Amino acid sequence: MTDLLSRSEYQRIAREMTLPVSVVIDGRLCGAASGETFATLNPATGETLADLPACSAKDVDLAVASARAAFDDGRWSRLHPAARKHAILRLADLIEKHALELSVMESLDAGKTIFDCQTVDVPETINVLRWHAEAIDKIYDQVSPPSDSHISMIVREPVGVVGLVLPWNFPLLMLAWKIGPSLAAGCSLVVKPAEETSLTALRVAELALEAGIPPGVFNVVTGTGPAVGEPIGRHRDIDMVSFTGSTETGRRFLSYSAESNLKEVVLEMGGKNPCIVMPDATDLDAVAGHIVNGALWNMGENCSAISRLIVHRDVKASLLDKIAKIADEWKVGDPLDPANRIGPLVSPQHFDKVSSYLSDDIAVIYGGQTSEGRYVHPTIIDVASNDAKHAREEIFGPILAVITVDSLKQAVDIANDTDYGLAASVFAGDGKRALRAARAIRAGTVTVNSFGEGDITTPFGGFKQSGFGGRDNSLHAHDQYTQLKTIWLDLNDNETDDL
Repeated sequence: MTDLLSRSEYQRIAREMTLPVSVVIDGRLCGAASGETFATLNPATGETLADLPACSAKDVDLAVASARAAFDDGRWSRLHPAARKHAILRLADLIEKHALELSVMESLDAGKTIFDCQTVDVPETINVLRWHAEAIDKIYDQVSPPSDSHISMIVREPVGVVGLVLPWNFPLLMLAWKIGPSLAAGCSLVVKPAEETSLTALRVAELALEAGIPPGVFNVVTGTGPAVGEPIGRHRDIDMVSFTGSTETGRRFLSYSAESNLKEVVLEMGGKNPCIVMPDATDLDAVAGHIVNGALWNMGENCSAISRLIVHRDVKASLLDKIAKIADEWKVGDPLDPANRIGPLVSPQHFDKVSSYLSDDIAVIYGGQTSEGRYVHPTIIDVASNDAKHAREEIFGPILAVITVDSLKQAVDIANDTDYGLAASVFAGDGKRALRAARAIRAGTVTVNSFGEGDITTPFGGFKQSGFGGRDNSLHAHDQYTQLKTIWLDLNDNETDDL
């Protein structure tokens, strides 16, 4: 595991750090065309970290024009695959070189714990970029067998200019999930980081230039959803948009596409993810550890977080006791203290939303507190049925709703009784029953006797209102950034009958 520093050492790095304050358009570091800025805040203190360019449709137009010129002249799109691979590998090396800086920057900007940033987010960002880079020259095109007199080649071509719209909960890692396969495919990019968490995307764009990714290929524009996100969604010279965020905003991108140039859209959205625990689950201590990690990791600000614990009556009391003891170890406080596992929520608005779920007449099993500085403490509540608000709405905070069942069938029925279908977990000692349950659950990723999202080799995305149009991660992620072209060759020669 990555060696962690002390709180005072992280604080010193934060004080001495120079934060990026410019967008990147056509290889230039610049401000918004209007000259306007907005403040990005430290969630832990409420203090301004930096004033960033408040971009608008005019800046989006400049970025798209730059990306289009880069794509059309082939400086990246027609570069030899090996050359693209080496450039992305150099970018991964530079991120590794600046890993400590990026970890602290991410923690300051998003309120994420330095523990998570340094042990998960930054190392996995590096891994994702290297994995997609190495895949570039290993994905083969195809030849179909239509007849002895014809050959048809099915070739992949980069889709063109893509808009990448990022969420605020995993700013750096979600950037990697999108730029890895899109750069590998040969696309040119216009990246919009979340307004709340733009710093690491700007820094990575600077490192991309240093790595030799040509100007115009990797553009980053910062600002609000209406000012930047919507113009990207409606832009007629953007060929495809990949969005990660709320289901509500994802619907808008489908509308923007329909009302503009019918650009392709890939959406990875919300979840209300179930975790089923049956009485024959082995090692309840391990089960409890998985559940706590799944529910509390990243303050529950995670689309694949365990938010519904569907537990058999016979094992409920014992399991909840073990969960509470493990949750006690997840300390709440300053995200730059590596001893803490729960930091502040990302914004005052999000804190108000999450804490509102604690104001109702709820049956609190564990926790239920908030503290000054946007901290919501780990909370477990008992709900009477899956119809309760806490069991149906995506809270996006460290709040776990517990639902009691009497059979595996009832558990699966409840797991599927949701508008979402992103992730799920099943804990059962009978492997065949667990796998049957995994097959029956309508979700994009189902883990058995563990919590997780798979890894870079496995596709990630959702059913129903959790996803649309494609998958992140794995070789399948490359599909969304490419078009298939058929090239048909007629081998008949009317002038000869030699063959």
